[in-house]
Amino acid sequence: MGSIYALIALGYTLVYGVLRLINFAHSEIFALGIYASAFAIEGWLGVTGTRTGLGLVGTLLALLAISMLVSGGAALLMERVAYRPLRRRNAPRLTALITAIGISLVVQEFLALRYGRSKITPQRLFEKESLFTFLGEEVRNDKVLVFVAAIVLMIGLDQFVRRSRLGRGIRATAQDAETAQLMGINIDRVVMLTFLLGGLLAGAAGFFNLIFFESARFNIGFLPGIKAFTAAVLGGIGNVRGALLGGLLLGVLEKYGAALFGGQWTDVFAFVVLVLVLLVRPSGLLGETLGRARA
Repeated sequence: MGSIYALIALGYTLVYGVLRLINFAHSEIFALGIYASAFAIEGWLGVTGTRTGLGLVGTLLALLAISMLVSGGAALLMERVAYRPLRRRNAPRLTALITAIGISLVVQEFLALRYGRSKITPQRLFEKESLFTFLGEEVRNDKVLVFVAAIVLMIGLDQFVRRSRLGRGIRATAQDAETAQLMGINIDRVVMLTFLLGGLLAGAAGFFNLIFFESARFNIGFLPGIKAFTAAVLGGIGNVRGALLGGLLLGVLEKYGAALFGGQWTDVFAFVVLVLVLLVRPSGLLGETLGRARA
């Protein structure tokens, strides 16, 4: 769960770092990734039973790609249709925030209209087996898959932002958009790239969430989205590595919170963490913004 939170939190962090905007509709980009995978399992790919070997690897890669492309495309559409007109009119940030909430509700109701308000349970892709036991906790193959794949994606994003030319454009825009524009950086392209990267990772998180839980509802993005925002704040909003650290740490804290106080307090515990972080260290654990991160 910490890995999934971290992947979603990266979208919040990237958009906030560049635009100083909390994109609360990002949670529905995550939900679209889940539903894209669920539809593809029995629709486009026609999976009717569990798979093994190369067939399983190919299916997982295809579903991951579909989920990421759908979520990435939805994030680009959101930026082009909803946020760009507001930026060009220099609309107040509160307007953008209200717009994000509106988009979130629209996407939720679209999913409810298209797939219903009941829980959907697509076909399982592979048998979940225990690989080993660590500190009394069963480590299954699906948990290892989610954790390792998420870490690879997060490291890939971190290196892209820090080492590539496009990544330098993102960091320059985050630090000083006006100066970056004078230096020849296309701000609109940077913003589009930022939404695209966040959407791709949210789609991957949606795919991993479906692999782990094997079910979804039309409003499934709400709680993970809020928790991912908590993770971004915990690590340092606007900091890519902070989002990674915050997500993994929140997942661990939730686990221990559930063990100490009971599973029914899991969600409450996450919000208590958010309040405490805002009170004690509002800048987060790492506290650097995207624009000030070292190359």
